[in-house]
Amino acid sequence: MPNRSLPPPAKKRKPNDDVQDELKLLETQICSAVKTHSSLNQLADLLELAESSSEVHNMSRAIYSLYRVFVVIVTSGMLGHGGDDTAKAVRRWIWDKLEAYVNILSGLLQDEESGLRISALEILFSLQKHLSTSLTNSTSSDASSSKVQPQFHSSHFQSVVSAILMCPPSSRPGASSISPGKLAENVRELFVEKWLSVYDDVRWWFLRLSTTVLTRASPKDCLHILDNMLSIMEKLVTFPTEPSELNSWWVDELGQRPPAPKSSRSDADTEEEHDLADNEEDIDDWRKYFDEDDDAKPTKSKAIKGRVHELNLHQALHSLQAHRAVFTRAWLSFLSRFSLASSEANRNLSIRVLNIMHRGVLPHLTRPVLVMDWISACVDFGGTVGLLAFNALFTLMRDYNLDYPSFYTRLYAFLDRDVLHLKHRARFFRLTELFLSSTHLPATLLASFVKRLARLSLTAPPAAIVMVIPFTYNVLKRHPALMVMIHRVSLDDDQDSDHFLPEEINPNNTNALDSSLWELYSQRQHYDPAVSGLARIFEEAFTKPGYNIEDFLDHTYGTLIETETKRRIRKEPALAIDLKPSTEGDVISELWAL
Repeated sequence: MPNRSLPPPAKKRKPNDDVQDELKLLETQICSAVKTHSSLNQLADLLELAESSSEVHNMSRAIYSLYRVFVVIVTSGMLGHGGDDTAKAVRRWIWDKLEAYVNILSGLLQDEESGLRISALEILFSLQKHLSTSLTNSTSSDASSSKVQPQFHSSHFQSVVSAILMCPPSSRPGASSISPGKLAENVRELFVEKWLSVYDDVRWWFLRLSTTVLTRASPKDCLHILDNMLSIMEKLVTFPTEPSELNSWWVDELGQRPPAPKSSRSDADTEEEHDLADNEEDIDDWRKYFDEDDDAKPTKSKAIKGRVHELNLHQALHSLQAHRAVFTRAWLSFLSRFSLASSEANRNLSIRVLNIMHRGVLPHLTRPVLVMDWISACVDFGGTVGLLAFNALFTLMRDYNLDYPSFYTRLYAFLDRDVLHLKHRARFFRLTELFLSSTHLPATLLASFVKRLARLSLTAPPAAIVMVIPFTYNVLKRHPALMVMIHRVSLDDDQDSDHFLPEEINPNNTNALDSSLWELYSQRQHYDPAVSGLARIFEEAFTKPGYNIEDFLDHTYGTLIETETKRRIRKEPALAIDLKPSTEGDVISELWAL
């Protein structure tokens, strides 16, 4: 036979009908083998067929065939403990095939085909339920009923959490990943809405195991993991606040109420708990660190009480303190990883975190002051990050008794030439009005703030000035001691002197109270009628109620122009232009011709 000059022809792929027939045949043979306790070698063939499927329909049918097969294997008890050496070898072989199947499903979470992504996530969670039930049944057969507790298969769920956070590429031949390293939007929405926000056991284990994934992540992969983790935590808005809210379970067996914790536990109980946790390191140390006092928040609901580090896993799932503990640990681990990200990524992630910190994080932490260092570092970072961090810092001071003596000094430092040009200036004014609302603040401090803002208004855009004027009016109305700043009559020989020290960083030492708000007085001549008209409020008696600052925070150049164009003209303006035809020609045309 002559030598071929062309490469050998590629292996012909089987038509879809042939692949589907083969899948059905292998599935039937494996299910029959499970019932008759015969060889399961066809499982390897079925798995190989799934790994080589490039067509979407074939891959979909293959993963569902494997799902049905593994459900039969799991429910038959073939993955339970015990047996001779042959049974153990078979069990290890099945676990290897199951792990390979889970890897396929994990990669499909990034597949370009939306249907495969959803199917893979649904199968992973369904397997979680079957494996957990099987683990509970196998544990009950090896121990007395008094020591048996419902189980959650943590090793499988850790694979699920890793797939969600690390987003491995799709393993389907010829397919590309929709967004390498980034969690697909429909996968995230389905995970949060169907499981994380609904089932207490899923949320508890996700928070616990996500910390392990974050800790083991390499610096190269850290950025994507942090972004994926935060995108999930931003959507978590149903964290329990009362023990009675712990009432929904994905693994039904975990819904059984656990026995009350004992004051002292035996060595056997401790050893059993370590085994059930799949040998995770330092299982008790972190829980003891996040313990709360039982009497800190009394409640009438029947709840699992006791120190968190003394609870077994079943009791912890029914303990509100334990849920707050894993939530706290997950957030602290998350925040500590920012140092591995670039400065720009650090800034973007910090802004997103600070947007939810005061309402979605601090109320659920065991001790909110644990994030004080990170928030203080954000304040020191300055810019938009620093402005947003003040909200969380103020919440810690007001609600959690944090002592931060330099709060107003740091806030005063943000009043620079850029603050009235930032994107978040509306939030800054909203927060600053809240920070300065106390009537117990010294007049010298408040005078420094209004004087600095008045000075900055000289170079600010009109949309920012219309925020400064009502803001200043409200402060003066709440603190009559500052009225001298708009009614001051200078006694110095030099009428143009201003005692204000703009370079002083301590707001208590700026001499602002000895100065005046001449900057706002000058705004009466502003070119924008909205600004000039608003500035005349200081010439009138302070009998009007305070302004609602929210009415002035959304102004831009566009809104100001739109307001002027829609303004109703009650009286036609006088014209000083001679409209008589000129006998000397068109003067304007002659000017343009020069």
